[in-house]
Amino acid sequence: MTASSTAAAFDLAALRRGVEQRDVATMLRLYGDDAEVVITDRDHPPSTPQVMHGRAQIGTFLGDVMGREMTHALDHVLASGDTVSFVQRCRYPDGTRVTFSSVLDIDEGGHITRQEAVQAWDDDTGPEAAGTPAAEYKDFAEPDEVRSFSHGRMEVLHLAAGDVGRMVLEPGWRWSEHVKPIAGTELCETAHLGYQVSGVLRIQLADGTTIDARPGMAGSVPPGHDAWVAGEEPAVLIDWAGAASYAR
Repeated sequence: MTASSTAAAFDLAALRRGVEQRDVATMLRLYGDDAEVVITDRDHPPSTPQVMHGRAQIGTFLGDVMGREMTHALDHVLASGDTVSFVQRCRYPDGTRVTFSSVLDIDEGGHITRQEAVQAWDDDTGPEAAGTPAAEYKDFAEPDEVRSFSHGRMEVLHLAAGDVGRMVLEPGWRWSEHVKPIAGTELCETAHLGYQVSGVLRIQLADGTTIDARPGMAGSVPPGHDAWVAGEEPAVLIDWAGAASYAR
């Protein structure tokens, strides 16, 4: 494969769609399994950058970024050889702007193997202060959004600090039967960071490993998994990482 066709294999349309629609699943599909993301900013200088290895860590990071209430626009996209570069311009509701410049290394299959990025905020105080939201609480009794599917639903609260979801899954629910047609992927490609409120959710990873999430447990699930309700009690869980893109 020639150098020029390597970058051509990368899905630029999916990159734009993922960034501008805040679609975590679409973005994750662009990364290779062993991809690395390196970010430099005020809080992470060049000598000690923020580094994420693998799709699970990258998925958690994307879930946080895409879950924030701000707009994302893609600019200056260039593809040459085995490299793609772009500028991502973000804006918080209060007007605070963030610029995120990236260079991507692309493999012959069109997947990202490494991303090196530099980000800056208007006030140069970093993500903790840029667009810092006031204290805010909402009630799941009145969710901002409800995504319904067979045997279950995802209730979403849109908070300034990010989306929070509550999944209510009835006995008989299984991702590969009831959400797969919506997602359009073989396995669930959404990363989750959650707390199990009630019921038992059985999670099966791509390698066959099975985990039971039981009441009182908290944990994370990487992209590439199936899940189903185990037993006759509905499974209810709170999800911080996957709320922005799940079942959309």
